[in-house]
Amino acid sequence: MTKINRHKNPYYPWRFYCVLSILIALAGLLTARMIYLTVFDRSFLLSQGNSRYLRTIEIPAYRGMIMDRHGEPLAVSTPVDSVWINPQDFDDSSQNEMNLSQLLNITPREIHRLMQQSSEKEFVYLKRNVNPDVSKQVAALSISGVYLEHVYRRYYPEAEVAAHVVGFTNVDDRGQEGLELAYNNWLQGHSGKARVLKDLYGHVLAVLDNVKEGEPGHDLVLSMDEQIQFLAYSVLKATVEKYHAISGSVVVMNPKTGEILAMVNQPSYNPNQRLNLSIAAMRNRAVTDTFEPGSTLKAFSIAAALGSGKYTPLTKVDTNPGWLDVGRNRVFDDKHEKNGVITVTRVLQKSSNIGAAKITLSLPPENLLNLLHQMGFGERTVSAFPGEGAGSLPRLEQLRPFELATLAFGYGISVTTLQLTQAYAAIANHGLQCPPTFLKRDAAPTCVPVMNPALADQMLALLEVVMEGDGTGRAARVPGYRIAGKTGTAYKAEALGGYNRENKRFTSSFIGMAPVEDPQLVVAVIVNEPQAGYYGAVVSAPAFAQIMGGALRILNIQPTVNDSSTGQVKVIQ
Repeated sequence: MTKINRHKNPYYPWRFYCVLSILIALAGLLTARMIYLTVFDRSFLLSQGNSRYLRTIEIPAYRGMIMDRHGEPLAVSTPVDSVWINPQDFDDSSQNEMNLSQLLNITPREIHRLMQQSSEKEFVYLKRNVNPDVSKQVAALSISGVYLEHVYRRYYPEAEVAAHVVGFTNVDDRGQEGLELAYNNWLQGHSGKARVLKDLYGHVLAVLDNVKEGEPGHDLVLSMDEQIQFLAYSVLKATVEKYHAISGSVVVMNPKTGEILAMVNQPSYNPNQRLNLSIAAMRNRAVTDTFEPGSTLKAFSIAAALGSGKYTPLTKVDTNPGWLDVGRNRVFDDKHEKNGVITVTRVLQKSSNIGAAKITLSLPPENLLNLLHQMGFGERTVSAFPGEGAGSLPRLEQLRPFELATLAFGYGISVTTLQLTQAYAAIANHGLQCPPTFLKRDAAPTCVPVMNPALADQMLALLEVVMEGDGTGRAARVPGYRIAGKTGTAYKAEALGGYNRENKRFTSSFIGMAPVEDPQLVVAVIVNEPQAGYYGAVVSAPAFAQIMGGALRILNIQPTVNDSSTGQVKVIQ
């Protein structure tokens, strides 16, 4: 038998520990390096990781265009870039700061201060809404940590002419005022998303795929006629400047559809340049500001009287001896004029406060109050314009005799220019009131009867008389056209109540319609606190004539009267 010797392999413990030590040392070195890079030299990893990387970016949606009724642009979005910086990556050398400051029109000190204030952040805007030419030059600098964001900026071609109606957006392209705000959801659309490959400087190297398709906003077509808007703006501006007024408003409406063809205010503003812009300048006074309408309300006190059946246009009213005592108060006609015994028609033509008060006091208070409520006074219209005022209408229990007397000639009630225009539009439209709209109508609207058609037509004829002979509306005539309308001159109430005749603070107004045969337009002109002259017949009526005459020509509405000297026809009083 052969013996086999089994020898054990020699065991060397030091080899094992040596290898183990090496492995531990290597692991330690790797861990230490990782800690160093992620904690102490984080910027190195970021710069290496950002040199080529995938990102999901937002693709801004194109905001819908706002246009006038003929397709003329009123608000458009133009592509621009916003320059932003990652302070963690930014190479803030003096040369880089100088180069950026020259292109972006900001000082190197401002850039340096911004970097110090945002040193812990990874995103801060340096300059927003930069035009493409400048942004290309910024990109060409290839400065580490400086990036571009592609966005849209809103531009308003008509500037201050349409500012109060159109409004404006903020730097994030969201509506802030006017129709930009009212229809923001319709206009703004929905942003898309895409996966892209970017380089160190944030430049997109390739679009890999669309994560989410964007949806552009919808266009908005307004009822506004840009030519009539510009005409109204120019005339109102000249009128406010001529009479040194505080402010003014004009509304032009199609009474058959309720479409607002023009709406302007003074003072105005340029929505493209909004630095140091005051809140007062941004108000669309035609819908937000209320005032006492004065004698323009006499059309409705006379209409209420005729509608009662107690009066006709030829009913005589005694305005002697030139004043009317109501309790402890006294009502006068303008300039203390003594009109004597006159017809209801003449009361309106001469704008007699005494006549209007006597007529209204002879009837139950609810007679006038109900009509004013039917016409829409005391409540907002359905225009949906942001910040619209409702005005105020007294309650029946508030109408003591003197309050009722003064209500007859437009005191103790507050209205907006749009409300007053809407009410007169119902007279022009045979008693039908169409809801006012800033949008172009493609179909006939649903209009509501607010006045008996025969009464509305009768009032239209009486308002035409105001333009004849020695009527207060003579200055509002338009050669070649029959015009109907009413002047208004109202003392403004003092802050603590009451009226001070010595202060000479007035609201001057004229509102009218044309052509009388088939009214196509209603124009209201309101001027707040004119200093050089204050009667509506002097201040607002001539402005009305310019706007109405120009608008009729723009719409190609042919003259109907041969007597070009007056533009009126004889009307039996």
